[in-house]
Amino acid sequence: MRTTRPRSRTGAATAGATALVAAAVIATPLSSSVTVASTQAVPGTKAVPAVAGHQLVSGVSSPLPSEQCQAKWKIACYSPIQYRQAYNLNPLYRSGITGKGRTIVIVDSFGSPTVQHDLDVYSKQFGLKSTKVQVEKWGHVPAFDPKNSDMTGWAGETTLDVEMAHAVAPDAKIVLVETAVAETEGVTGLPEMMSAEKSLIDRGVGDVITQSFGATENTFPGFDKGDFSSIGKLRYAFKDAARHGVTVLASSGDGGATDSTADGKGYYTKRVNSWPSSDPLVTSIGGTQLHLDDKGDRTAPESVYNDYGAGGGGQSHVFHRPAFQNGEKKVVGSRRGTPDISMAAAVNGGAWVYSSYDPTAVGWDVSGGTSEASPLFSGIVALADQAAGHRVGDINKALYTLVHRRSSGIVDVNDGTDNSYQGVTGYPAVNGYDMATGVGTVDAARFVPALARASRHG
Repeated sequence: MRTTRPRSRTGAATAGATALVAAAVIATPLSSSVTVASTQAVPGTKAVPAVAGHQLVSGVSSPLPSEQCQAKWKIACYSPIQYRQAYNLNPLYRSGITGKGRTIVIVDSFGSPTVQHDLDVYSKQFGLKSTKVQVEKWGHVPAFDPKNSDMTGWAGETTLDVEMAHAVAPDAKIVLVETAVAETEGVTGLPEMMSAEKSLIDRGVGDVITQSFGATENTFPGFDKGDFSSIGKLRYAFKDAARHGVTVLASSGDGGATDSTADGKGYYTKRVNSWPSSDPLVTSIGGTQLHLDDKGDRTAPESVYNDYGAGGGGQSHVFHRPAFQNGEKKVVGSRRGTPDISMAAAVNGGAWVYSSYDPTAVGWDVSGGTSEASPLFSGIVALADQAAGHRVGDINKALYTLVHRRSSGIVDVNDGTDNSYQGVTGYPAVNGYDMATGVGTVDAARFVPALARASRHG
């Protein structure tokens, strides 16, 4: 993910709600009185939420059907009911596969003080059963300040993560880890996040971890000298996850084939990648654009997310091609390629989200970006965990095996759209694996049992 500006949420809400569209845009660096990025000797690399945006409309008291969104704001906006139809989730629910007995871990700095209330409102609006969000605080998390743009940015990310994961796996337990961002050797927030993840893994908490944050590989200390040890020293949580069979996901980013510079004021003019998405121990989740009617039926095949942002993807400059991508060496070359698989992320086709952490902007937003895609896919993994009767663990080998099997539930995205962005040429969606959407997306009714079976033989 690149550095992003928190959603603009200004003005008192009318009728108890404010409608916003969260879009991926060029933005200024996040700033806070709590944390200060390093300016000495090393880049100010930091974990940042991928939620960003601008206010389009206010005064909407409840979500609108997609046709009305198109008429009023010229974008599509989708509910969890539409997502369930689009991804063919309903047959799984009817068979009892709802994520019951499995746990999704969501990691966000600061969190949101209203996350439980907001999930309850969201669930009630769409006729879903809510679930309890277990909050784990890691370190001295400061009191939430709705006037602090850093905190509200992360609160927006937290809200999106929790509601999207719940939309797909309604009976899965959700554990939200709130970290207190602190400066450590020029890398802000990431050490605390990795420490928190390892702690939960070691305690047996969580079957799948979703991470909607990241930083451009090039901004890590030592990168320009070919020294990747600053990233290597942060990988311990992922190694621990692999030993314990915990699946780790990360958003591939919203900068297409490029990403944010260290100061957050612009983009690299060349192809770059971001970590943790680029890590071979992580499943990188890219972005697509859904084209649905109000029932959730597709009006056209999925295309690459590329509107107010673009799905991150390309070659890592840190990691060599892992064994699970050997069959795709003509595409990825000698490097690790991302993403691995994709879910909904376009702003034109974004998700309705409810939040109240900012008392001046309570209500419904439409959010997009790969921040949406990763928690959506965490729900898919929780369903597969339940179907398998155990953790499916690192799924990367299974993904690249299943893509060559008929009836695997992997749906190719191959309409020729691409993730070029900010003047940097990206990659087109073509037949088979590509660095715009990975192996594609999913038909969950077929993919979930196929992934469960593959994990038994992995």
